[in-house]
Amino acid sequence: MNKSTVSVWKGSDPDYCETAPFHPGEAFPELELPYTSSERNMAYEGVREAFRLAGLDKARSGTPDWNPLEEYIKPGDVVLLKPNLVKEYHPRDPRGWRYVLTHGSIIRAVADYVFKALKGSGMIILGDAPQTDSSFDKISSLLQLKSIQGFYHMHGYNFELVDFRKEEWTNEGDVIVERRKLKGDPNGYVAFDLADRSEFATHRGAGNYYGADYDARVVNEHHNEFKNEYLISGSAIKCDVYFNLPKLKTHKKAGVTINLKNLVGVNGDKNWLPHHREGSPCQGGDQFPDQKFSNQSERWIVNSFKRFALKNSRFGPRLMKALRPLGERIFGATEKKIRSGNWHGNDTVWRMSLDLNKIVMYGNMNGTFRESAPENRKRYLCLVDGIIAGDGNGPMNPDPYHAGLVIFGADPVVVDAVGATLMGFDISKLPIVRRAFDTIYYKLTEVKSGEINILSNKILWNKRLVDVCPEDTENFRPHFGWKGSIESHREKSHSRSRVTKANEMRSA
Repeated sequence: MNKSTVSVWKGSDPDYCETAPFHPGEAFPELELPYTSSERNMAYEGVREAFRLAGLDKARSGTPDWNPLEEYIKPGDVVLLKPNLVKEYHPRDPRGWRYVLTHGSIIRAVADYVFKALKGSGMIILGDAPQTDSSFDKISSLLQLKSIQGFYHMHGYNFELVDFRKEEWTNEGDVIVERRKLKGDPNGYVAFDLADRSEFATHRGAGNYYGADYDARVVNEHHNEFKNEYLISGSAIKCDVYFNLPKLKTHKKAGVTINLKNLVGVNGDKNWLPHHREGSPCQGGDQFPDQKFSNQSERWIVNSFKRFALKNSRFGPRLMKALRPLGERIFGATEKKIRSGNWHGNDTVWRMSLDLNKIVMYGNMNGTFRESAPENRKRYLCLVDGIIAGDGNGPMNPDPYHAGLVIFGADPVVVDAVGATLMGFDISKLPIVRRAFDTIYYKLTEVKSGEINILSNKILWNKRLVDVCPEDTENFRPHFGWKGSIESHREKSHSRSRVTKANEMRSA
């Protein structure tokens, strides 16, 4: 499979299999574990068809010997499956996790074909670092990951679940009230300093970055005029193959979250990650889009309380929790007001995301880097769960978008370009995609956007990416902070309702 090629399968009546360990709905000839389910497993069907559309092991397709991942995965390899396990909770829908998290049925289908390629040796690590105030146990329960693990262990396969975080928080009312130490990654952590090879090398944000915690001193200690440093899970560096399994969603800070943004989950300490710069653009920041009095007042008041919370760890967080509802009444709720870099002017998150991809592709376990050349990159595969995707206020509070998509490729930049385009967005307006084609020093791809080809069961998409008409793509709504800034030009977009789109999807 050429890295400039992406396969896209689109199914009708999108839904997920409910019963773990998510056996396929029919006895495909290549299956090594002869189990099927009476329940339709659309994810398994989509994964299999995405591999077939890509032309993997084409000569043996449809036979018991078909081994689609054999080209990429060798016996004895350690393969990291990296899903999006960000949060077990959706603020409006008890079943909203289905369009926030990578579904367990996607994980099971991919793992089956990985194990076939491993031929009885090697292992799979399923790992991620969810949001720090998430429960890995609750996420595992929702996705029934322990059932998948138990099924593989019963058949002698090495399949391990790993929470990459070093710490878990209890968050009450968006205020951290408790912190607990975790075991972390059994392969440890590696500190990488990209220095002037970072995408932040040309960025004047030193001393003004904000990370994942109240204490902005931490993120600014690791990102300044002398260094750009990240703490990465050892499993993401040590593995032979990095297999990204993101969810197809919109994102408040990056516009979209597909493969490139999904690498936030390989971090041991997310407070090393710059999320935005404080202030408005005229102050050198991207926290707010303008310098309104209300924004400046909010910034001063919130920073004052954060400083108080840092000095008074016992009472400070609880005081912030008590005052938060009052703050929302005065300044507006985050789901309605742009703050914290949640808009199209965020010039920080795309840089951090691309840096993480550089590290995973080129990093060594001793914190050094391989030479920047295609042959030196880690083997990197991507399969996107877009069966029930998320649009609107993603990534944590999206609405469901029943896209019925599974997208596969061997280049994360190329796959993200295809995914974002098919969502209905203009990749030239999405820095996380546009800038990935031309990174500083460590190249993430050799492919140019005009060279990308799609292989799809939907005829209107079975062509070069640049030839896909905007009116033939999906109609994802961006986060409100990105609305009007990233959508593709659609002459027919206003006349094509979501109902029309749903009907088209059923007949595809």
